[in-house]
Amino acid sequence: MLNNFKPRLYQETIFNTATTKNTLVVLPTGMGKTAIALMMAAHRLNVYPKSKILFLAPTKPLVEQHKKSFEAQCNVEDLVVFTGEIRPEQRKELWKQAKIIFSTPQSVENDIINEKISLKEVSLLVFDEAHRGVGDYAYPFLAKQYLQQAQNARVLGLTASPGGDSQKIEEICTNLHIEAVEVRTDEDPDVAPYIQPVEFNIIKVELPPALQEARNCVDKCIKTKLQTLQKYGGRIPYYSKKELLALQRRIHAQLAHGNNFLLLKCMSVLAEIIKAQHALELIETQGVSAALVYFQRMYEECPTTKTKAVKNLCEDVDFKTAYLKIQTLADKNLEHPKIPALKEELENTFAANKYAKVILFTQYRDSATKLKKSIKDVPGVLPELFVGQAKKRGTGLSQKEQVAMLDEFKDGCFNVLIATSVAEEGLDIPKVDEVIFYEPVPSAIRTIQRRGRTGRLDKGKVTLLITKGTRDEGYHWSAKGKEKRMKKTLDSMKTIQPKQPTLKEYQKQDVLVHADHREKGSPVIKALIELGVSVRLETLEKGDFVISNKVGIEYKTDQDFVNSIIDGRLLQQLKELRSFERPLVIIEGEDYYTHRGIHPNAVQGMLATIAVSFGIPVLQTKHAKETSKLILAIAKREQTTENKDYSPHSEKPTHSLQGLQEYLVSSLPNVGLTTAKDLLKEFGSAKNVINATKEELQKIEGIGKKISEQIKDVTDKDYS
Repeated sequence: MLNNFKPRLYQETIFNTATTKNTLVVLPTGMGKTAIALMMAAHRLNVYPKSKILFLAPTKPLVEQHKKSFEAQCNVEDLVVFTGEIRPEQRKELWKQAKIIFSTPQSVENDIINEKISLKEVSLLVFDEAHRGVGDYAYPFLAKQYLQQAQNARVLGLTASPGGDSQKIEEICTNLHIEAVEVRTDEDPDVAPYIQPVEFNIIKVELPPALQEARNCVDKCIKTKLQTLQKYGGRIPYYSKKELLALQRRIHAQLAHGNNFLLLKCMSVLAEIIKAQHALELIETQGVSAALVYFQRMYEECPTTKTKAVKNLCEDVDFKTAYLKIQTLADKNLEHPKIPALKEELENTFAANKYAKVILFTQYRDSATKLKKSIKDVPGVLPELFVGQAKKRGTGLSQKEQVAMLDEFKDGCFNVLIATSVAEEGLDIPKVDEVIFYEPVPSAIRTIQRRGRTGRLDKGKVTLLITKGTRDEGYHWSAKGKEKRMKKTLDSMKTIQPKQPTLKEYQKQDVLVHADHREKGSPVIKALIELGVSVRLETLEKGDFVISNKVGIEYKTDQDFVNSIIDGRLLQQLKELRSFERPLVIIEGEDYYTHRGIHPNAVQGMLATIAVSFGIPVLQTKHAKETSKLILAIAKREQTTENKDYSPHSEKPTHSLQGLQEYLVSSLPNVGLTTAKDLLKEFGSAKNVINATKEELQKIEGIGKKISEQIKDVTDKDYS
């Protein structure tokens, strides 16, 4: 099955473990984790010829990359890619014939929730970048579903850096149902021969006096705010970001138990300090351009914002002075000393090797844009930006564009890839001569991921730019300390094998819950499915969960509850919810005052309005699992044999012609009442709506390519 592939000794050793136990593989970047997955896929398909292999990776570029690796080295046909760009019905058909499926976890998660696919035939589930298997990420949910559904289950987790915290590694093992951990470091004798030498280079620069003056103004502002904070009772050992956030959490917890004027003042001052600290970090580590953009945004926001922290900070004399100094420096075209140091480093690199390839990492997208402008005149340098999908201030790449850009970088169309965190994880760029950190990052995982982009097939170089006497130095030593602890933790895990968690017997509940399709990513949906509840995702006209003809539930997290008060949509949602005989509101969490600086009176006033003015009971839960258990309990009490077939679209429509027309059109896939009215206004009749082309449908707001295709499938395809 494998073509021209000879495994290394350590790969064979790890493979032998993985064939008998669910295994977490921890290997340095570039040491062939994917090759072990390839060996395991061949093995499992040989043992179970009729089975499937499912390979999960966090992003589409990684998914595409793994498919290419498998295509090059194995002769299995029917390799398919699942991403959100492929329609669910199409994925359902592809799943039936596919042998090896490469997918983002969210796509598979959605298909399992909607019961489009089953993991019953999957004999190997691979989790790439397995360190993501914590919290609400899709990996833990999928691992649990897999162990419950699969006839012949085997799990393989792959990561270069699981973290330095033993508790986190244990959480990963528990969540992914790991039975054995295979760890290799670059110091292990069976790996060392394959490790390429990497030169480490630290360039330290001095912050110029003009920038020091601006920094001192912000620092003075922060110290004044800290004195105010202490006056109100907020005390911290030192004003690191970690300590400030910890204090913020403590105050939030206290506010949940009742109003306190001093606590609210503390919250506001804390917000001011955190914003000022960010300005300080930009001045110290990024330079004039990045700091100026931040100051300008804040002062543009100030006249219209309702946030007191922004208003107070903008009125602070020291903060305003820092802004004026930064403006003056920008007018003089003064930049951070890292930029000339970076240009000199690149000049030396390309003078020594005109075919060199360099990845330049920076924390901030604004800095990436500035750096491209700054280095494009360096002899031999051809730079391009590699950033995430979100379009921010004119920058942003789709995943398709990211894949194309990486191919161009490999082919030598340009030679300096200026990247934010999107390029840290797993991307296969075979030959990178140098990785440059524009600033250190305090995370060991991110440091290892960045550094691992070089020294894969040949010797490499890592360069760190550090501003003396700033948080750059603190972040650098923090990452080194965490990495040292990670190695110590991993060494201890070589001898301690985790116990596989015992899965509770899966019990299918005789309960059906209708959920609005916009809740598909909610932890509540996953928790309901884990409880054995059948969940049907569809477009609901009102409420987030519908239990029966009588019971509809509006579900809010504490943050969403606050947002819906501020933007005014909650009152409309409550009016619609009252059409149910027994409406309910469930609010998850009690930390209202963390979000958007809302006043306690606004929260309590709205709770009173829901209960008294609307007569709707409000139920409080602490987390998603408790919410799901509450919904299950309600459904068990409410659902009887005669109302199990309830459909949210089965309510008797109005008898008016207009109402019937709206009702008919709103029954089309993902078309609610509002969109139905827009369609009827545009096309004039229900017949014209049904006869409209996909292109004509897409002119209506809210109908994109996917929805228009779904509508035409329903109206045009033969019934069978």
